[in-house]
Order: sequence, then C-alpha cells, then structure tokens
Amino acid sequence: MDDQESAAEASPETRARIRASFDNQGLMRHLGARITHIGQGCVRIELPSRPEVTQQHGYVHAGATSAIADTAGGYAAFTLFPPDTAVLTVEYKINLLAPAEGERIEAVGTVVKSGRTLTVCRLEAFGVRGERRTLIATGQQTLMRVDDRPER
Repeated sequence: MDDQESAAEASPETRARIRASFDNQGLMRHLGARITHIGQGCVRIELPSRPEVTQQHGYVHAGATSAIADTAGGYAAFTLFPPDTAVLTVEYKINLLAPAEGERIEAVGTVVKSGRTLTVCRLEAFGVRGERRTLIATGQQTLMRVDDRPER
C-alpha cells in the first residue's frame, strides 16, 4: 500500500483551501504542475515532461523537480493546520538519485511529524513512464505554521 492509499482523504474544506492556495502559485502554473491527490498529511503533485522544464541533457531540471517536491510537502503539512493559518518552508534538502525522465514527474509530500509550530515532511519524486515509477529524488523538509497570516 502506498502513501496515497494509506492517507485518508482530506475534508472538502481542506481540499478547497489547498486548491485555492495552489492556484495562487505563479510558479506551479508556469511549470504546468497540478495537484493529483490531497490526503490528510499527504499531497501528490504531477509535472508533465516537456521541453520548457528540461535541462541541457533533456532531463527534467532539478529546479523543477525540487519545486514540486517542496510544494507537495508544504501542502501535506497544510492539510493538518487550522483554517486560519498559513504555511512557509523553513528549509529542505533533496538528494537527486536518478535522472528525472519519463512522461511526467510525480512529487509526494508526506508528514512525518506535525507540531504546533514546526512540521517535518518526507519528500519523494518519481519519474513516471506508463505504469513504471522510478524514484528519482528523496528529501526532507521543515515547515512553519504561521498564525493569522491570510494568503493574498
């Protein structure tokens, strides 16, 4: 069983709040990324592979891979935060394990520990070609819950 199957679906209100926040992210829109799953403490984001997001060897650029991984982790944490809060990344580290290739890149953010102020998430990114998923990156992230800070 993978994280998507084990993470209970987030409430409709939480899913709406996260989708609205995601829609405000210019970088995700620019990259062509989309959220494919919002569970409690687990979010998946997909990025189609296309020339605009590649590096000089034709692989999806590490910056694009890292950006969707960071965003997946941030929203995974956000699923567990109260409605009147916001989320900010404090730090993240990512290890690139294999070339980022496939029809799409899928990033998975999963909460490891949710705290009152800081939350830690596991980040994974997969290159997907058909039914085959290859782990291309793994990392860890620390996020901060910000109270009374509305999004624009």
